[in-house]
Amino acid sequence: MRCVITGGAGFLGSHLADLIIQQGHEVLVLDSLHTGSRANICHLLPHPAFTFRECDVRYPLQVDGPVDIVFHLASPASPPVFTAQRVDCLLTNSLGVYHAARLALDSGARLVQASTSEVYGDPLHHPQVEGDWGNVNPIGERSCYDEGKRYGEALITAMRLEHGLNSGIARIFNTYGPRMHPHDGRVISGFVRQALAGEPLTVFGNGSQTRSFCYVSDLVRGLWLLGNSDHPGPVNLGNPLEHSVLDMAHYIRRLTGSSSPIVHEPLPGDDPARRRPQIARAKEVLGWEPVVGLEEGMSQVIAWQRQVLAASKLPA
Repeated sequence: MRCVITGGAGFLGSHLADLIIQQGHEVLVLDSLHTGSRANICHLLPHPAFTFRECDVRYPLQVDGPVDIVFHLASPASPPVFTAQRVDCLLTNSLGVYHAARLALDSGARLVQASTSEVYGDPLHHPQVEGDWGNVNPIGERSCYDEGKRYGEALITAMRLEHGLNSGIARIFNTYGPRMHPHDGRVISGFVRQALAGEPLTVFGNGSQTRSFCYVSDLVRGLWLLGNSDHPGPVNLGNPLEHSVLDMAHYIRRLTGSSSPIVHEPLPGDDPARRRPQIARAKEVLGWEPVVGLEEGMSQVIAWQRQVLAASKLPA
């Protein structure tokens, strides 16, 4: 097969490209490099089944030759980035979704939309089930991302019903792993960076808010399975084990051997209090569930960030 990954030079996209190449298929990565990085895909550039093209999904996408699956992952996902580029975030999750869907329609391909658990907002039900409508503030601090992703789901659904688009929607919960930018503002990457640098670990609020953390190899396997199914979704993809943010700070400090103190700062607006997926649908329709344990995954993240930290200290 030949697969297109928009945002394929990002954290998730580059790992998905690895998996598809390992499965013996071709990959075309489209990325503007606004938040992605060539460093994430440099090991794939010499591979004969891999092609990279720099482009912006906010404009129509032209791809020559056959396409079997379009994985639309292009979107800023880091809170510091999308809150600094709110309009770009909304355009990427509206125009970008439309252009990826048009590419799939015109190619007779299946589209997989990388949506997010953020569509549930500060959830009214726990754990989160695909039938939940969500509780999102449309004019809040995070609305450019939350509502952008909700709009993307609505647009894809409309194109499926009106034009017969072969599509699947994945609602991705917190994912972690190597290549996640140390300064992306998310829990695990931030805590590991601070612990290894000997800086205070920043916990927002009292740290009682919860998250579930899925290792990246598990997550991209779920995307691949959804791409090879005919289910329209949405399908939750995430690890159903729930951890408080404060517990994660202590856990990462212990794993890294850090003596960094834990400091508390005010909780950002619209920060969800609880987050955990119900994954019964993923088990039923995809045969998917996560298999990588937290300690195994964390060891990979810590080793990768140690390497990045050491490289940054090398003389020019």
